[in-house]
Parts: sequence; C-alpha cells; structure tokens
Amino acid sequence: MARFFKNRHATLGQLPGEPVFIGQKKMEHTDIHVIEYHDSFLNEYDPANIKDVVMDNKAVTWINVNGLHDTALMRELADKFSIHPLALEDIVNTGQRPRIEQYDEHLYLVTKMMRIDRKDDQIHSEQLSLILADKLLITFQERPGDVFEPVRSRIRHHKGRIRNQGADYLAYSLLDCVSDHYTSVVEHFGEQIEDLEEPIRKDPDKALLEKINDYKQEMNYLKKILRPARESIAAMARLDSDLIDEATRPFIKDLLDSVTQSAEITDTYRDMLSDHLDIYNTSVNNRLNETMKVLTIFSAIFIPLTFIAGIYGTNFDFLPELHFKYSYPIFWGVLIVIAGIMLRFFRKKKWL
Repeated sequence: MARFFKNRHATLGQLPGEPVFIGQKKMEHTDIHVIEYHDSFLNEYDPANIKDVVMDNKAVTWINVNGLHDTALMRELADKFSIHPLALEDIVNTGQRPRIEQYDEHLYLVTKMMRIDRKDDQIHSEQLSLILADKLLITFQERPGDVFEPVRSRIRHHKGRIRNQGADYLAYSLLDCVSDHYTSVVEHFGEQIEDLEEPIRKDPDKALLEKINDYKQEMNYLKKILRPARESIAAMARLDSDLIDEATRPFIKDLLDSVTQSAEITDTYRDMLSDHLDIYNTSVNNRLNETMKVLTIFSAIFIPLTFIAGIYGTNFDFLPELHFKYSYPIFWGVLIVIAGIMLRFFRKKKWL
C-alpha cells in the first residue's frame, strides 16, 4: 500500500456520503471500547455492539473504535450518534489529508498517528478520526494499539484536569499525545541526520548515499503529514464553535506551537539532507580530482620518458649510442634525472 497516496478505485461511481473502506485491513474484527467519566464517576467497558452503548447525560463519553473495514457497523454507529454521511465516508477512507470539518451537530477532525518501525527504520502511520459532539468524543483507529495510554491513565487515576473538563479537552489531550510522538519521530531521525556530516566528509561511500536518500524520503513523508496537521490545529484554534470551550483554546494554541515546531524542524532537516548530498557530491568529486591529478602527473612524467625510449627502441643501424659501453646505465640515468626534474617542478608549482 502506497504511503503517499491511497488507491481510490473503489470509490469510482459511488454516491457522495457512501462509506467505502479504502486502505489495508489491519485486524480481523472491529472492537469498541467505552470510557464514561466525570469528576466523581468512572465507567469503562467493551460493548458487544453499538446498541449496548448508553450515554450518561452527566458524563463525558469516549468511544474508541478499532478497525474501519466493517462499513455496516460504521453505518449503525453513524445513525446512533448522528454522524454526517460525508464525515462517515472520510472516516473509512484512510487516505485522508489532516483537516477539520464543522457540521451541525459535531466536529470532524482527521489526523495521522505515527510510529517508527525499528526493523526498517521507517515511519509508519495510521489514520485517526475524531468526532467531537456535546459530551461525546468518538475516535476511529485502523488497529489496536495507540499513543493514548497516558490519557487513559489520567482518567482512571483522576490525575490532572481531564476529569473536570468536557469532551473538547479530551480531544485536545489525545491530539497532544499524537503531537508528542511527532516530536519523538522528528528527534529520532534528526539525531541520525546530524551524525551523517562527519562520515560524509571523511569517507563518502554508496552506503551513506543510500542513507541520505532514505532519510530524504522519510522527511518528505513527515512533511506530508505535519504541514496539513498544523493547518488543521490552527483552524481548530480559530474555530467559532460552542463545542470548544474558551478554557480549552489556550491549550489548543499551545498544541499548535508544538506541531509548528515539529514541522519547522522537519524542514530544517530536509535542508540539512540537501546540504549533506551536496557535501557528498563535492567529496566524491574531490576524491576523483585527486585521483585524476595523480594519474595526470604520472602521464606527464612518462611522456618524455616514452619519447626517449621510443627513439632508442627504433630499428635504425646507425645510432652511435647503442655501441657505447655505458649506454644502458646512461640511458637510465637520463630517464631518472628527467623524472626527478619534473617532480621537483610539480612540487614547486604546488601541484603535488
């Protein structure tokens, strides 16, 4: 499955708002987890189906759905919680660009969660969709396992302000965890990119060139995620909606600063990789120039020697020096003297 663009062939000819799953099926069965809470109340369970989800009007309800391939279940969930058909269509399409949409009864926000696969040192992402309504937050993930365990822990142990706030603050907390992992991914690659400069200068080889190209690809992928993510958080901070409390807006602005910083650092590392590539090419060219200089010097030295050897290698009978007793050592002496004079001349010119 392509990372930069998902194949949308299955949506051709479909009606607008018709949910069609696009992406890779990452789990066999869709599962649902529900957490309900307020200051003095906590209830956590795994309903067998959507009908078993009963909201407490006094509590904030967080419904987390793992697995997006069951479109029948998605329709049932959309009917129960009045999710707009266009939002539902985007939820099951995992190739969405991070953004926020405002509907009559809820907000729809889509972003990407990232992780690093230590086996291939590549960035892997999955789509995260959030439906924010009054005292309700529904999150949709492609598979189990996420970055939200610190938030669940704070809810369970009544730490921080999350149990005293609304669903908008819960949405902020989840996005903050996603943003923290953006920073972690950028730092992971940043350290490796910065460590490339010295080996490139000392011993540029094909392995380093492959690393540079691999890191450029990962930085481009990061840019593809972080720039629209920054735009969506900025739009969320400016959004005029009763679903976002004024007390939560300063936290969203702080989140925007964090995502912006990650995006800017990513751009810095992309520029650094371009500089590394320039240094690599310069180092390789310098090494080639040194090799060519040595070869040229050897060629220049051997030109007069070859000329002399060519003369005395002819078949003429009347070469007086051929019959002289010391012709051979004199011949070698002349060659050595000429070579020595040329080497001294090259050093004087600082060509050596």
